[in-house]
Amino acid sequence: MTPEQKELVQSSFDKVEPIADVAAEIFYARLFELDPSLKPLFSGDMAEQGKKLMTMLGTAVRALDNLEALVPVVQRLGERHVSYGVEAAHYATVGQALLDTLAKGLGDDFTPEVKEAWGVVYGVLSSTMIAAADAVK
Repeated sequence: MTPEQKELVQSSFDKVEPIADVAAEIFYARLFELDPSLKPLFSGDMAEQGKKLMTMLGTAVRALDNLEALVPVVQRLGERHVSYGVEAAHYATVGQALLDTLAKGLGDDFTPEVKEAWGVVYGVLSSTMIAAADAVK
Protein backbone atom coordinates (compact mmCIF):
# COMPACT_ATOMS: atom_id res chain seq x y z
CA MET A 1 0.00 0.00 0.00
CA THR A 2 1.65 3.19 -1.19
CA PRO A 3 1.25 6.63 0.40
CA GLU A 4 -0.63 7.68 -2.73
CA GLN A 5 -3.08 4.78 -2.34
CA LYS A 6 -3.66 5.69 1.30
CA GLU A 7 -4.39 9.27 0.27
CA LEU A 8 -6.79 8.16 -2.48
CA VAL A 9 -8.70 5.95 -0.06
CA GLN A 10 -8.84 8.65 2.61
CA SER A 11 -9.90 11.44 0.26
CA SER A 12 -12.52 9.28 -1.46
CA PHE A 13 -13.94 8.16 1.89
CA ASP A 14 -14.28 11.83 2.85
CA LYS A 15 -16.75 12.09 -0.05
CA VAL A 16 -18.69 8.99 1.04
CA GLU A 17 -18.87 9.78 4.75
CA PRO A 18 -21.57 12.49 4.40
CA ILE A 19 -23.85 9.90 2.77
CA ALA A 20 -22.86 7.08 5.13
CA ASP A 21 -26.42 5.89 5.80
CA VAL A 22 -27.22 5.66 2.08
CA ALA A 23 -23.85 4.04 1.36
CA ALA A 24 -24.53 1.39 4.01
CA GLU A 25 -27.95 0.65 2.49
CA ILE A 26 -26.38 0.33 -0.96
CA PHE A 27 -23.65 -1.92 0.45
CA TYR A 28 -25.98 -4.39 2.14
CA ALA A 29 -28.40 -4.47 -0.80
CA ARG A 30 -25.48 -5.29 -3.09
CA LEU A 31 -24.00 -7.82 -0.65
CA PHE A 32 -27.27 -9.74 -0.44
CA GLU A 33 -27.72 -9.49 -4.20
CA LEU A 34 -24.28 -11.04 -4.72
CA ASP A 35 -24.86 -13.76 -2.11
CA PRO A 36 -28.36 -14.10 -0.62
CA SER A 37 -27.07 -16.84 1.72
CA LEU A 38 -25.32 -14.12 3.77
CA LYS A 39 -28.57 -12.46 4.83
CA PRO A 40 -29.19 -14.79 7.84
CA LEU A 41 -25.82 -13.70 9.29
CA PHE A 42 -27.39 -10.27 9.87
CA SER A 43 -30.33 -10.78 12.21
CA GLY A 44 -30.34 -7.39 13.92
CA ASP A 45 -31.36 -3.88 12.96
CA MET A 46 -29.78 -3.25 9.56
CA ALA A 47 -29.70 0.53 10.06
CA GLU A 48 -27.66 -0.03 13.21
CA GLN A 49 -25.48 -2.58 11.42
CA GLY A 50 -24.89 -0.03 8.67
CA LYS A 51 -23.78 2.57 11.20
CA LYS A 52 -21.34 0.07 12.72
CA LEU A 53 -19.98 -0.76 9.27
CA MET A 54 -19.43 2.87 8.31
CA THR A 55 -17.93 3.73 11.71
CA MET A 56 -15.46 0.84 11.49
CA LEU A 57 -14.63 1.66 7.90
CA GLY A 58 -14.04 5.30 8.82
CA THR A 59 -11.83 4.29 11.74
CA ALA A 60 -9.79 2.00 9.51
CA VAL A 61 -9.43 4.59 6.74
CA ARG A 62 -8.26 7.28 9.17
CA ALA A 63 -5.79 4.85 10.78
CA LEU A 64 -4.07 3.82 7.54
CA ASP A 65 -1.14 6.03 8.51
CA ASN A 66 -0.79 4.14 11.79
CA LEU A 67 -0.98 0.45 10.88
CA GLU A 68 0.66 -0.57 14.17
CA ALA A 69 -2.45 0.66 16.00
CA LEU A 70 -4.91 -0.49 13.33
CA VAL A 71 -3.78 -4.11 12.97
CA PRO A 72 -4.78 -5.26 16.50
CA VAL A 73 -8.22 -3.65 16.08
CA VAL A 74 -8.74 -5.41 12.74
CA GLN A 75 -7.49 -8.69 14.21
CA ARG A 76 -10.05 -8.49 17.03
CA LEU A 77 -12.74 -7.74 14.47
CA GLY A 78 -11.76 -10.85 12.50
CA GLU A 79 -11.84 -12.96 15.66
CA ARG A 80 -15.34 -11.67 16.53
CA HIS A 81 -16.63 -12.44 13.05
CA VAL A 82 -15.96 -16.16 13.62
CA SER A 83 -18.81 -16.27 16.15
CA TYR A 84 -21.10 -14.58 13.60
CA GLY A 85 -20.55 -17.45 11.16
CA VAL A 86 -18.38 -15.51 8.73
CA GLU A 87 -16.14 -17.71 6.58
CA ALA A 88 -12.99 -16.76 4.69
CA ALA A 89 -14.80 -17.05 1.35
CA HIS A 90 -17.28 -14.36 2.40
CA TYR A 91 -14.59 -11.68 2.42
CA ALA A 92 -14.28 -11.65 -1.38
CA THR A 93 -18.02 -11.04 -1.69
CA VAL A 94 -17.84 -8.25 0.88
CA GLY A 95 -14.95 -6.71 -1.05
CA GLN A 96 -16.93 -6.77 -4.29
CA ALA A 97 -19.95 -5.21 -2.57
CA LEU A 98 -17.69 -2.52 -1.13
CA LEU A 99 -16.17 -1.66 -4.51
CA ASP A 100 -19.61 -1.62 -6.14
CA THR A 101 -20.92 0.67 -3.38
CA LEU A 102 -17.99 3.04 -3.79
CA ALA A 103 -18.48 3.09 -7.56
CA LYS A 104 -22.12 4.04 -7.12
CA GLY A 105 -21.48 6.54 -4.32
CA LEU A 106 -18.50 8.27 -5.91
CA GLY A 107 -19.64 8.25 -9.52
CA ASP A 108 -16.99 9.81 -11.77
CA ASP A 109 -14.65 10.18 -8.77
CA PHE A 110 -14.33 6.38 -8.66
CA THR A 111 -11.37 6.33 -11.02
CA PRO A 112 -9.35 3.21 -11.85
CA GLU A 113 -6.69 4.48 -9.42
CA VAL A 114 -9.23 4.89 -6.62
CA LYS A 115 -10.61 1.41 -7.34
CA GLU A 116 -7.13 -0.10 -7.22
CA ALA A 117 -6.30 1.73 -3.98
CA TRP A 118 -9.47 0.49 -2.29
CA GLY A 119 -8.75 -3.01 -3.54
CA VAL A 120 -5.29 -2.93 -1.98
CA VAL A 121 -6.54 -1.51 1.32
CA TYR A 122 -9.43 -3.96 1.52
CA GLY A 123 -7.01 -6.78 0.70
CA VAL A 124 -4.79 -5.83 3.64
CA LEU A 125 -7.74 -5.47 6.03
CA SER A 126 -9.49 -8.66 4.95
CA SER A 127 -6.34 -10.80 4.96
CA THR A 128 -5.60 -9.56 8.49
CA MET A 129 -9.13 -10.45 9.60
CA ILE A 130 -8.99 -13.87 7.95
CA ALA A 131 -5.64 -14.72 9.55
CA ALA A 132 -6.93 -13.68 12.98
CA ALA A 133 -10.11 -15.70 12.47
CA ASP A 134 -8.14 -18.76 11.41
CA ALA A 135 -5.99 -18.47 14.53
CA VAL A 136 -9.00 -18.77 16.86
CA LYS A 137 -10.81 -21.59 15.05
